[in-house]
Formats: sequence, structure tokens, C-alpha cells
Amino acid sequence: MCGIVAYNGQKQAAPILLEGLEKLEYRGYDSAGLAVRDGEGDIEVVRAKGRLKVLAEKTNEGKSLKGDCGIGHTRWATHGEPSENNAHPHESLHAEVVAVHNGIIENYQEIRSKLERHQYTFYSQTDTEIAVNLIEYYRHKYDETPIGALRRAMMRIRGSYALAVLFKDRPGEIYLARKDSPMIIGVTEGESFAASDAPAILKHTRHVYYIDNMELACLSKGGVTFYNIDGEQIEKEITEITWDAEAAEKGGYEHFMMKEIFEQPKAVEDTLHSVCDGQEIDLKDIHLDEEEIRSIAHITIVACGSAYHVGVAAQYVIEDLSRIPVRVELASEFRYRNPILGENELVIVISQSGETADSLAALREAKRQGVKTLGIVNVVGSSIAREADNVFYTLAGPEIAVATTKAYSAQLMAVYCLAVRFAYVRGKINKEEYKKYIDELSALPEKISKSLEDKERLQWFAAKFGNNRDIFYIGRGMDYATCLEGSLKMKEISYLHSEAYAAGELKHGTISLVEKGTLVIGVSTQNELYEKTLSNMIEVKSRGGYLVGITSYGHYSIEDTVDFTIYIPRTDSHFTTLLTVPSLQLLGYYMSVNKGLNPDKPRNLAKSVTVE
Repeated sequence: MCGIVAYNGQKQAAPILLEGLEKLEYRGYDSAGLAVRDGEGDIEVVRAKGRLKVLAEKTNEGKSLKGDCGIGHTRWATHGEPSENNAHPHESLHAEVVAVHNGIIENYQEIRSKLERHQYTFYSQTDTEIAVNLIEYYRHKYDETPIGALRRAMMRIRGSYALAVLFKDRPGEIYLARKDSPMIIGVTEGESFAASDAPAILKHTRHVYYIDNMELACLSKGGVTFYNIDGEQIEKEITEITWDAEAAEKGGYEHFMMKEIFEQPKAVEDTLHSVCDGQEIDLKDIHLDEEEIRSIAHITIVACGSAYHVGVAAQYVIEDLSRIPVRVELASEFRYRNPILGENELVIVISQSGETADSLAALREAKRQGVKTLGIVNVVGSSIAREADNVFYTLAGPEIAVATTKAYSAQLMAVYCLAVRFAYVRGKINKEEYKKYIDELSALPEKISKSLEDKERLQWFAAKFGNNRDIFYIGRGMDYATCLEGSLKMKEISYLHSEAYAAGELKHGTISLVEKGTLVIGVSTQNELYEKTLSNMIEVKSRGGYLVGITSYGHYSIEDTVDFTIYIPRTDSHFTTLLTVPSLQLLGYYMSVNKGLNPDKPRNLAKSVTVE
């Protein structure tokens, strides 16, 4: 959520900041603003409610803001409604400090009361304005340097934040502070950058630093100095981002989401090849050796949203193949219920961004209890990647659309690889079966491409049935996990009410919602459950529902029951989710476009949920 960009260099800052903010639009926002320091040292702030084009118009595409040092922000409302007053950047009472902020300050009311006792007044409803004034207050009270004032503020603030700060009396410098909200720093000759995410700065540099929790930094022109919370200067290693800016462009597609749907075969193939040479699945780079795999007594998978649905599918696959007990937890619930984690347990945390607040908190709770952790993440250098004991990187590349597609599929491939390797090492499958599963995993990218060839039929269907009020998804076993993700895709980008149900639960209440014309999507790809699921679909049909059936080629009897059929290529039953979900992604996409919506930027949603 929200986006930060900072620039300090030789060029005019405002156009660079606007361009960087445009690259972060996918994070979700309702207002935006810039603060730029001119040659005299004065800081000019411009804020606007609405899309970035409003801010661009107010600043003549940034040309009316003169200066080579500045900060920019796109805000997604937390404290205070979307408005120009509540937009960032925020200025302190005496205009000595200007800052932008991602995150939430939990004790802002307490700090506000303290500042009001010292005659501070406020123009906005935001927690960020409180932080800006607290920094100014500490500079005055203790005659602090910028780093000293920021340190004191960090010790007082509870919550999460990434801060980019300008001090009126320190021209040519931008100060940064971080706790639990992402921040990346880039440097090149004569210029330095900071941003919430890499796409904002990739056009300018691929050499970046990751600032850790409770650390600070000062950006000069072409340089950066890091400090720990004690104010001591520290050294950081520079990292090169291997994917380039073009990977984050639309490449001729109308929307990022469609581009990313069709990038799934490559994302899946690259993720597989990172651990598998076609003969063997090798987890040595993940630091899971055979002894550790054999010692695992229980697995807990913790995640949010689509990553949680990956966990649900993983539970079926890992338990069936490796016979390790698995439970799947919503990270937002896990962190608050004092979970019981046992000896020889492995906690797997799944997150595309590696910054999801609840998932990160779950990881820290597992580590506090001394349990081994594995992060499955898509972003190198993210918080979960740095803090987990082991990391399995998915190689999906940058995912810009808010609704995940290729990152979800890459995560599925990651857990499939874990399941097959665990099963073989623990002696639950033999060498021949092991090779058979690897061959099937290797065939999945091409089969995903095959499943996407049905897009014209799905586009026709969406045009005909896009105005349905309610949509229900039903399935059993791994097909139920598929339904969860299909339903989420539908509701988050088309704004249609959709729900996923285990097909066997229909008669326990849900079937009362089915009436003439109700759209029901039945997923039935599991051979051993095919007839049972088909029986549930017949019950829906008998009550007037319009029935869509999704199954593997060969199950042609389904056409006697359903009104519209979607076929996927045949594969081992453990892996069908990876072939079924792309069709459901396309269906949600076309439903959204048919309604005139932008599937890349669904309302009220952010790409990375870095606050509770």
C-alpha cells in the first residue's frame, strides 16, 4: 500500500518523482503529492486528491517545481479520508521538516496529545503529520542532528513506517527511516534514489541497497550513508537487480493482468528450473538437506489472500505425497492466537512481496518459538526473505497488477517441488515415481499455455453472463482450493459477489441460495472425486442454476450435466490446480473488462498489504 519515491541528483526532481510514482500506481492510492527543494533551500509542497494525472496537471508535469532534490508519495487512506489536506507530503508546524510515510503509527493519539501540550496544532487527520511534528519537536528540544531526531522519534513511535524526510536546514540531503514497511535505495553516478519498490527506480539504476528494520540512511547526490538505531554508521552490501525495467511494462497487452496471465508458463518454468535439472529436485540452495527433511514432524503454512490459497492446495499435495501432517493458517489469525508450535516443525510463510505485515509477524512468532522457518517469496531482499531461516525464491519477475496471477502459479510450483522432494527423501515414493512426478512438473508450463488457448470462449461467456448478481464455485479436495482462488479473482477485479464452497457442503445450507439463473462454476478434475462432484452439480442444475463445468480432457460425460464446459489438459491429479486457475483468472479478467473496469487497479485494494 502507498508508494514512496525520493530523488537527489543533478536533474530536475519533480518529473523523475512523478515518473517513479506512476510505476507504483499498482500499489493502490487515492491521493498524491510532491515536495521539492529549490536552489535557495526552500521546500515547495504540492498535493492533490485523486489520480496522479491531477498532480501532474497541478505541477505542469513537474516542470513548475524547480529543484534537484525531492520526495513523492501516493497515499492509500488509513487515518483520515482521501483529501488534499490528508495527502502527503506533510509539513511540521514550523515548516522545518517535510516527510512522506508508508505504514501506520499505532500510538499517534498519544503522541498527538503530547505535542498539543507543547502548543503544536494540526491541519490533517493523519498519523503522518504527528510523526513529522514529533521529529521537529525532538530537534528543538535536544538540539539534535537529523539522525538524532529521527532516532528519538523511532524509539517513541509504535507501528510500522518507511519515512523519507527533508530538513529545511540540510539542503542536498534526504533522510530515511524504516520499520516493517519496505524501502529500497538505488545509487548511480551523481544520483541517489529511494522507493517502496524496485520498478520506481529501475530505469535509473539496478544497483540497490536494502535498508533493514530500525535502520536509517542519508541520501546525498550519488551516495548513501547508513546508520543503526544507536546512530552508529554501518556498512551495507549492494545488490544488483537482474530483471530490467522492460519486465514491468505492458508489452503490447491492454492490461498488466492479461500480460501476467500469459507470462505464467515462463514464471512456472523458471521457478522449476531454479531447483530442478529435469532429473533431480535439488534444495541445497534453500538449505534443506535430506537429514532436515527426514526430521520434519509437522508443517504449518502461513499466508494471506491468494498465497493462503496456495497453502490450501499445498496441504493436499504435501500430505498425500510425503505423509507429513500440514495445517494451513491465515496469517492475520495466526499471529494473535498464541499458536502452539512443536519440535521438528517447519513453518512455511508464503508472500509474493515478502513484506506482508501479518505474514511477517507470523514468521517472527515462529522464530521467537525457535521453530525452523522457510519463506516462499518473489522479491529478493524483502523482509521475509532476509528474516526466514531458508528462502525459496519464486522467479515470477515483477508483478504489477494488484490481483496476483503469475506469482500465485510460481508459488504453486514451489510447493509442488517441495512436496515431491520431501516424498522421495522420506521414502514415500520410489525412484521411478519420483522421475514420473518430475517429468509431469516439467510438462506443466506447456500445458498452462494450452489451457490459455480457450480465451476466446471465455471472453464470449463473460460478455453473455457478466451481469450475474451472484456466482458460486464448488469443488472437492484440491478442486476446492482452486475454487477459493477463482472466487477471489472474480470478486476482487469484477466486484461481483462470489463465494467458494466445498461441494459436499452444499446440502448443509448453501444450496438454499441457488435459484433459477444462479451462476455456479463446478470444478471437477480429481478422478476419484469426479462422480461425487458431478452429483453435487446435478443438484444445482435441478434447482435452476446455470452450470459451468471445469474438468480435464477425457471427462466428456460432464457435458450431459453442465451448460458450458471448460477443459484443461490432463496431468497428475496433484497438479491440476496449476492448470485450472489460469482459466478462472481469464474469466475474472473478462468479466471485469466487460463491465468497463480496470482489472489492474481494483478499488480499495493494494498490491502489498504492509499494515494490518
